[in-house]
Amino acid sequence: MSDKSRIEWTDSTWNPVTGCSKVSLGCKNCYAETFAERWRGIPDHPYEQGFDLKLWPERLSLPLAWKEPRMIFVNSMSDLFHEKVPDDFICEIFKIMIEAKQHTFQILTKRSKRMLDWSKKYISSGFIKNIDKKVPPHIWMGVSVESQDYVMRIPDLIKIPAGVRFLSIEPLLGPLKINNLYLQHIRWVIVGGESGAKARPMHPLWVHNIQQQCVECEVPFFFKQWGVFNSKGERVGRKAAGRELDGKIWDGMPQLASI
Repeated sequence: MSDKSRIEWTDSTWNPVTGCSKVSLGCKNCYAETFAERWRGIPDHPYEQGFDLKLWPERLSLPLAWKEPRMIFVNSMSDLFHEKVPDDFICEIFKIMIEAKQHTFQILTKRSKRMLDWSKKYISSGFIKNIDKKVPPHIWMGVSVESQDYVMRIPDLIKIPAGVRFLSIEPLLGPLKINNLYLQHIRWVIVGGESGAKARPMHPLWVHNIQQQCVECEVPFFFKQWGVFNSKGERVGRKAAGRELDGKIWDGMPQLASI
């Protein structure tokens, strides 16, 4: 959890849940797992339990203490819709987000089916107070899609009644063609390569194809990073590889909700 995040597309992270388990190829070299496991077994450390899933109810109210508006990535060290996170705990997180409407919350999951099922039960039904059967516009809902094998997460996402739906295509592990009918319901696309000792390279053509689709469909495009491999496929490190695509920084963002 961080008051200031180094993630290019957000300001802060908020982790009322930590820990996760792998569900797809994008999880293979998980940065969060690598970080958390360094501290396993160290008494009183927040990651004493390593990357085992843990709920942190004492962290729920943290966004209420942040008075200045900011972008907040929810559970950068977990997945809000992990099967071991109880429905009622997710409800408590949503209640805090609804109350802290000065912020913009970014929720990202690989578990799109559970997110959809939970949304039908608690959002579309109007179960949670102050939600009129749709996700408030300052809460953005997103899914990770790391290759063509995982595009089935997008139809789940677009069935959720959210004002901003987004895709995180990071790490991009192969060529990806997104149905333009899907993109009509998407407000933001993030693309990035992989970092870390065991990073897999990202081909420039894969990035260009997604960027062109976004331009054609008028979807804001955010190029986060090349990762440790540059555009020539050379392993040069994350900093040297940089963020430029065709000599330009792509920092497209959806419009912020009006409070």
